[in-house]
Amino acid sequence: MFLRVPPNDWDVATAATPEEVISLFPDSIPTGIRHGTVTVRSGSQFVEVTTFRNDGEYLDHRHPNQVSFVGDLHTDLGRRDFTINAIAVTAEGVLVDPYHGIDDIRAGIIRAVGDPKQRFEEDALRMLRAFRFSSRLGFEIEENTFYAILANAGLASTLSAERVRDEIEKILLTSSPEALYTVIETGLIDRYLKKHLSRDDGLMRIASMRKKALPRWALFSAILLADDCISDVGDFLRTLRLDGRTVRCCSDACALLMKAPPENAVDWKRILKKLGVDSVECAALCWDALYGGGFEEQLKKVLKSGECFSLKYLAVNGHDLAELGMKGKQLGKMLDFLLDYVIEYPDNNRRELLLALAVSGEE
Repeated sequence: MFLRVPPNDWDVATAATPEEVISLFPDSIPTGIRHGTVTVRSGSQFVEVTTFRNDGEYLDHRHPNQVSFVGDLHTDLGRRDFTINAIAVTAEGVLVDPYHGIDDIRAGIIRAVGDPKQRFEEDALRMLRAFRFSSRLGFEIEENTFYAILANAGLASTLSAERVRDEIEKILLTSSPEALYTVIETGLIDRYLKKHLSRDDGLMRIASMRKKALPRWALFSAILLADDCISDVGDFLRTLRLDGRTVRCCSDACALLMKAPPENAVDWKRILKKLGVDSVECAALCWDALYGGGFEEQLKKVLKSGECFSLKYLAVNGHDLAELGMKGKQLGKMLDFLLDYVIEYPDNNRRELLLALAVSGEE
């Protein structure tokens, strides 16, 4: 609200116990009742209602071993990560800001609530969240908070790969993805890297890309690979629990980026034949970020041309060749030959011509 950004949703905190909330709203869902959270239906919307609480000891640097419900909002706000996230507004519209989060919003500062060392020892993910908020909002991380991150960065190795992946992706999708350079420098993702990046200018190029996760992961991976921070793109992404499509496309794109970009339509069709549209589009966006615009437009022109680059669009198929008596490896090699021929001579993608070519080739 203070940033003039419409909220996506509202979270409600209350002195009412989960049992009291459920009794008041019988259709509610006990989504996290152990930690005091009940999801209440409000028409077609769902609102998370959480009882004021105080967290017990954090044994795994992520989750409290127990929580105790309290009747005091200030105590509840005191367990939050950063001052900008420790603000509440009552139903009457009165602001409750015991940790001066509004001042920090106005000053553009990310500051831990209370002792930053304690906050990060409680939940190591908060250190990555600090950089995510900083990159998304354009805020500076307050000095004591930053030094506490440096001192506690080793705790990030206890975090699940999925949590780390999600925070990295959220930073990648901001307007300042180069914040990942400092994330790496602080040691927060040492578990996934051989060494730190030597410079940040490559990461700054990511900001010129459209805010799509796939190409941004690809360029991030390519930058790490080029600087010998990782040995293999696929291994790196699989360790971070990225999905199969992302692993495949990023691996393919990074392999392409190690070669010269396509110079003509035939070159584009050859790599499309080999890798498919997703991987090649990903590479085109990376080439644009690295060398300037034009590659994505070249690819679009090839795709819009309707010229054949895959067996799906070839004027003959395996059944046609089988009727000529071909089978097995011979059939497969002939299809591959005909596809290569049509990629080179797109106007000749005609059934009769290709069948005649197949017969003469067989002879």
